[in-house]
Amino acid sequence: MNFMMSKKILITGASGFVGSFLVEEALNQGFDVWAGMRASSSRKFLPDSRIRFAELEMSDKQVLASQLDQFKREFGGWDYIIHCAGVTKCIDRSEFMRVNYLNTRYFVEALQESGMIPERFVYISSLSVLGPIREQDYTDIVDTDIPQPNTAYGRSKVEAEKYLLALAPDFPVVILRPTGIYGPRERDYFMMAQSIMKHIDFAAGFKRQDITFVYVKDVVQAAFLALSAQQVIGKCYFLSDGEVYNSRAFSDLIQKELGVKWVLHFVSPIWLLKTLSFLAEMLSQITGKPSTLNLDKYRIMKQRNWRCDITPARKDLGYRPAYSLERGVREAMNWYKEAGWIKTKKA
Repeated sequence: MNFMMSKKILITGASGFVGSFLVEEALNQGFDVWAGMRASSSRKFLPDSRIRFAELEMSDKQVLASQLDQFKREFGGWDYIIHCAGVTKCIDRSEFMRVNYLNTRYFVEALQESGMIPERFVYISSLSVLGPIREQDYTDIVDTDIPQPNTAYGRSKVEAEKYLLALAPDFPVVILRPTGIYGPRERDYFMMAQSIMKHIDFAAGFKRQDITFVYVKDVVQAAFLALSAQQVIGKCYFLSDGEVYNSRAFSDLIQKELGVKWVLHFVSPIWLLKTLSFLAEMLSQITGKPSTLNLDKYRIMKQRNWRCDITPARKDLGYRPAYSLERGVREAMNWYKEAGWIKTKKA
């Protein structure tokens, strides 16, 4: 029997890429599942009738406190919370701090004031909080390294981490820092697949770049292990598949899985990438639509070292990455094809 049976869990950001997979796994494990999201968010990837929805207005602490009080009166508190809500791209950079840090703070303060502190609170952060470090010797980033984020996104995540860690152990938080997450439903790496279909691959910078990846289902695995692992409160864990890749590895596997016979590989000088990112960000501000290419994205693409040490996650959480890059890319590409996101020519 699953010891988690009938326990209540709230997953925030449930309508998003990672959040929707967290919801699926919670259902598989027999939880009473609540999907936390805005009223306007899409429920496309949350079709299961067992899912209950909690509309949470995290940008307004008063409204949020009222929503939590009502939930407490009707259903009691949640046993576990996985906080996955946040933004990865914005038109206005101040939005990162407002959503990723301030809204997290409002949420936790409202939980405390409502007497709804869960048994475990898992926060999905990012390897980006560390910034461009260890780029001289290309050694693994470790949990004792001091975060030096150089993006608005990374800085907002660091502030949220600092706030949460200061509350431990009274507030039972565990922080996960995944590297680049890919898989079905993800849209940024999907753009690479679209480019490969057009026989074009784009990389940034001529200097060596060590890249790491983690498949979405392995992030989900770690999140649920963190709910019950002992002596992990107040700690941060990096997540990857345990391997390190060069800049061509991902695109080569996409090409193989999509059966694209030839691809032109372009490498952009860093200065050109910066110029294009600046122009794309200016256009985004004019049109009011977020752009995948922006100055934050430029700094991420410029970073040369994404190696990270997952030994603590293996030891403390029992984390065992199940997906190699080859397996993960194959599963993701198959989903994109089946979902109609990618149209392949019939033989």
